Amino acid sequence: KLAEFLNFKQLKTSLKEAILLDYYTSGFWWAKEMNFSLEQLTGFMGLLNFLLENLSDKHMTLGDNLKELGRTMAGIGGAHSEESGDLFFFSVEQAKAVIDYL
Repeated sequence: KLAEFLNFKQLKTSLKEAILLDYYTSGFWWAKEMNFSLEQLTGFMGLLNFLLENLSDKHMTLGDNLKELGRTMAGIGGAHSEESGDLFFFSVEQAKAVIDYL
């Protein structure tokens, strides 16, 4: 189903598509095992995509991407406001688990 959602047409012959499917599938199942809500699961998958785009499109180094992750996750655990960012639905413990996973 995920391959269909990602619109992969050459999964059996494309190493790139196979790797991307593995990347997203691994993340999805990890998030499911963490018992994330639908909103949290959606946010986590978006975060996986965001980090991958930083590497592939913006050619960020690993260090720069980790800094970007830190900025993105800053404010989690505070009151829902601009400071808590778009990932306000994660608890501090969940945010730490996400960082450990990544």
